Amino acid sequence: MNLQALQIGVKSFINLSSFAARPRSLKIGQLGSLRLRVMSSKRGVSSSTKSAAASIVDDKKDSKLKGMSGDCSENVLIEESCWQVQSVEFQSIKADPAKIEAMTVQELRATLRKFGVPAKGRKGDLVFALKHFMGKQIDGESSQELEEHVSFNSLENISLQKNTKRTSDESCVVSINTVSEVSGFKQSKRRMKQSPVEDEIVKNDTEIVTTKRKLSVKTDDLVTLPQAEPWTVLSHKKPQKGWIPYNPRSMRPAPLTDGNSVKLMSWNVNGLRALLKLEGFSAIELAKRENFDVLCLQETKLQEKDVDSIKQCLIDGYENSFWTCSNAKLGYSGTAIISRIKPLSVCYGLGIPDHDSEGRVVTAEFDSFYLVNTYVPNSGDGLKRLSYRITQWDPSLSNYMKELEKSKPVILTGDLNCAHQEIDIYNPAGNKRSAGFTEEERQSFGSNFLSKGLVDTFRKQHPNVVGYTYWVYRHGGRKTNKGWRLDYFLVSESIADNVHDSYIVPDVNGSDHCPIGLVLKV
Repeated sequence: MNLQALQIGVKSFINLSSFAARPRSLKIGQLGSLRLRVMSSKRGVSSSTKSAAASIVDDKKDSKLKGMSGDCSENVLIEESCWQVQSVEFQSIKADPAKIEAMTVQELRATLRKFGVPAKGRKGDLVFALKHFMGKQIDGESSQELEEHVSFNSLENISLQKNTKRTSDESCVVSINTVSEVSGFKQSKRRMKQSPVEDEIVKNDTEIVTTKRKLSVKTDDLVTLPQAEPWTVLSHKKPQKGWIPYNPRSMRPAPLTDGNSVKLMSWNVNGLRALLKLEGFSAIELAKRENFDVLCLQETKLQEKDVDSIKQCLIDGYENSFWTCSNAKLGYSGTAIISRIKPLSVCYGLGIPDHDSEGRVVTAEFDSFYLVNTYVPNSGDGLKRLSYRITQWDPSLSNYMKELEKSKPVILTGDLNCAHQEIDIYNPAGNKRSAGFTEEERQSFGSNFLSKGLVDTFRKQHPNVVGYTYWVYRHGGRKTNKGWRLDYFLVSESIADNVHDSYIVPDVNGSDHCPIGLVLKV
């Protein structure tokens, strides 16, 4: 390190610090081709100067830094020009939001980068990102929510740290990276660095650390931060024109107010005891939030000896519960119906010994319908049970449903272990011979249920919506919404028009499936 380099470093620090100290309100996206990272430091000017000088390691970098710091007023003019250009473009889009839909992929990416927003994904993702950014800027909010939303597809690591106990004489280190420096990185490996977090966002000794796409908050006071909702982004290997992602916030109708309705829910819990022990899960909160009348569970994995203790843990108001367990294999399968409405009658199984040893069916009769809760057998690894599934189980269940329909309408719900159409699975081409999406299972689903007068209520309500209910654990499919729709409410045609809402609850964790719901006018 020579004396000239040290002098240049000192001069750069003084010029840039004076610029950073100018009273100016910055928003994410205003920096154009320049990126500023301001880090509060409790070290004195001398240590900051050493840090700036130490970064100059050769004559090439000397000349770059000297050129940038030689005339601070020129830098300010360049940056203000960038801001003006972006402001004009921002106002243009704000005045005519329809422009966003008409933009090409290249135009969308270029515009997002100008605003400092991640620009990865398909056109639908880019359109969503730009609309989301515009909305947040118009509302005067931080774009932190957008960055957390798209982090599932574009971010590797983000760390933000902020200490609110500042003094007026604290120093700042300003690091400037030009476009040429940034373009040296591959886009797929680029790491975004967040702008300084303002006091309005994080307060009172709060530290935010986001690592590997997860946001954790440590604070003494309550701080509300946005939650990522990956299901609101269209995720499909081969999306068709007109397909859109399922968003329960905007797609669910207003609740019925006349009281003449029943709300049913179904959930494959993948082990009830494990779910109840899971930290952060609250059955009480779920019941309060959804206010369901009947809850159907699949894959409880209980044994007969466990049922009494589980019944004692039931939520107040849901005293009616009916359980069936697997006798053929302990800790396997199992279904249950939990209700605050007392059913007229209850029966277990299909009445066929070959099918009834695994605890897969519970039927409850109510005043205006039968409710059949079912956990359909999986065809298994190597499709070992495929033949049993399509030649024995499905026809037997279909005949059972038709027999019940002779007296009143039927509702079939549960994990039916079949993604019926390509819209119901993220990667249809790659799963042609996977259990749950074979041609044989899909044909059987259609011929034994849909062709026999049962209606897929979710698909009837949302014909072009991509909504999943199951995600593979080992591939992290839930974080990227690469899933399957395996859970259904099928109803008799005679009551299909009485369905007010058939919906998915994708934000409830605790299982590799999420709950689904049905609101039926009675």
